[in-house]
Amino acid sequence: MALSISAAVLLGIIVVVLIKGGNIRVGSALTCTLFGFTLAATGMAPAINNGLASFAGLISSF
Repeated sequence: MALSISAAVLLGIIVVVLIKGGNIRVGSALTCTLFGFTLAATGMAPAINNGLASFAGLISSF
């Protein structure tokens, strides 16, 4: 749970920085966010969560 909250905060900060820097537009960021919420409601959500947890475990082992 703490990992998902930290990841959400980190990704939120990255999106804000990219919008302020002019690298992406607000509409594109909103579209990606809505796609993420839609994807989280599908059957792929457990596989994505497992993949992210494995990746986090890999990074933390370094």
